[in-house]
Amino acid sequence: MEMSTLTEFGIPALVTVADSVSTTALMRDRAAEHPDRLYCEYKSAAGVWVPVTLREFADRVIAVAKGLVASSVGPGESVGLMASTRFEWALFDFAIMAAGGVTVPIYPSSSASQVAWIADDAALKVLVVESPKTTKIAQNLPDGLRVLAIDGDSRAVDVLVSAGQNVSDQELEARTHGIGPDDVASIVYTSGTTGNPKGVELTHRNLVEHALNAAAYPDLHKLTSPGKRILLFLPLAHVLARHLEILSMASGMTLGFAPTPATLPADLKSFKPHWMLAVPRVLEAFYNTADARTGGGIKQRLFRWAADVSRRASARRHSGRIGPILALQLRVADALVLHKVRDAMGGHLQFVVSGGARLSPSLAHFYAGLGVTVLEGYGLTESSAPATCNPQDAPRVGTVGPPLPGCTVRIAEDGEVLIKGPNVFAGYHHRADLTAEVLSDGWFATGDLGSLDADGYLRITGRKKEIIVTDAGKNVQPAGLEDAIRPDPIIQEVIVVGDGKPFIGALISLDVQMLAAWLSAQGLPSMTIAQAAANADVKAHLHAVVASANEHVSKAEAIRRWRVLPRELTEAEGEFSASMKVRRRVVLEHFSDLVEQIYATPQR
Repeated sequence: MEMSTLTEFGIPALVTVADSVSTTALMRDRAAEHPDRLYCEYKSAAGVWVPVTLREFADRVIAVAKGLVASSVGPGESVGLMASTRFEWALFDFAIMAAGGVTVPIYPSSSASQVAWIADDAALKVLVVESPKTTKIAQNLPDGLRVLAIDGDSRAVDVLVSAGQNVSDQELEARTHGIGPDDVASIVYTSGTTGNPKGVELTHRNLVEHALNAAAYPDLHKLTSPGKRILLFLPLAHVLARHLEILSMASGMTLGFAPTPATLPADLKSFKPHWMLAVPRVLEAFYNTADARTGGGIKQRLFRWAADVSRRASARRHSGRIGPILALQLRVADALVLHKVRDAMGGHLQFVVSGGARLSPSLAHFYAGLGVTVLEGYGLTESSAPATCNPQDAPRVGTVGPPLPGCTVRIAEDGEVLIKGPNVFAGYHHRADLTAEVLSDGWFATGDLGSLDADGYLRITGRKKEIIVTDAGKNVQPAGLEDAIRPDPIIQEVIVVGDGKPFIGALISLDVQMLAAWLSAQGLPSMTIAQAAANADVKAHLHAVVASANEHVSKAEAIRRWRVLPRELTEAEGEFSASMKVRRRVVLEHFSDLVEQIYATPQR
């Protein structure tokens, strides 16, 4: 592996925007240039994919935007958008900004108190929700806030289109005439692993110039060129999914809206995407489900042999070339097993862009070996989603790639990753104090630790604030251990502990669905998670997993004791953020008794 030799690396911008550029200007320009080009497809009630051209989309956006103007949404006022990934989400997003407003995305899973806090902090004028059932949150909202439901008898789109019939084109255009690239387009509230979320102010430059640079980047053309199809099922409240909504407009690729990961297998087969966005947890689940569905026995052994061949072939391809014996094994593995996995992913899938957490190299090589290249990228809400991404033809497993055009990455003296570019946010809403802590001379301090190799590929090594310091003064970065343990099929999550303690420990939560399949394959009876936590066979399996992870760290960094949680971690209990990041502090509070057990007796 190459030694890290760079402390700073950037790629010059390919596109810079004029003073008149905004998301609305981008939409109008693209609709005028390519009126018949597909922007997106969505599923009808009958499950049929419905195509929408750029002109059709722009016309619908303008009609809804006029309704928002008629509903007294003033220039610069905020409108909340709380719905699943669906066509109407994009429609309202562009319409809000076309009316001169500011879009405030809210995760559908947010609690009533969280919604009320955001509504107050952002001073929402209107809140668009998914269905009338969601309007029960209205009792906690500020007085005067209007709530509209997309579904149900009073359909928000129809209501607004009707209300805006008397608003002229000139009146609507006047709303965005004075908007420039550095005006705020959206306030995106971070899901937050501690405390209340921060409102990240993203400008039109952040959204548009960043998307235009990504669209112009040759190293991503196999993903973003006109006609390429991407299936989007992650929440559009997440800034990475939002970036793709804008990127589709900028590049000409076709966006497919899939409301939930639950229908992902069927959606992959019917939409037939060329690429998709997925967090590592989805890729892990897809692999583990395929393994579990073999039912054990010779079929499972065959699948695992084919998966091993796929991984070895990918690793050899990256380091040199595949020899004749391995090439023959790969053809046999493909004919027997791997082509079935490709077919289950739609048959046309070439790339998966993975972000949000680190993907295990083993899993990345598995997908690459069967012909689906995983391109890991890196970014935060404050960087308008991706700041780096592996190039389509030269990915490096274990890295998150070089910066995207216009972006520069710097490694500070303490190892913190700093980002600069047109994608870096304007500041935190109402929090100049917090903004000053992370922004300096245009550089955003991410809080992540990393390194750059000789070619500018970034590797993320952990979180600056999550470093564990044992009572002996040993610094331990928990991410490496957790990433090595988490991919196991029956493990939902792992939280390494040991700050101020004599040694490193861990809390392990089990995956309910995968545990059932694993128990069946082992010939063991069905049992609850609490029963599994005390089962000798389960504990022996987990012991082997932890021991394997410990082989890659020093003795002082190794996990010496661990405990299994009596239940799954859940978002409802506050243990996951809306973007499915573990809230370590909450987990440690909820299971403090198990942490105490780990350190109850002296370590021999």
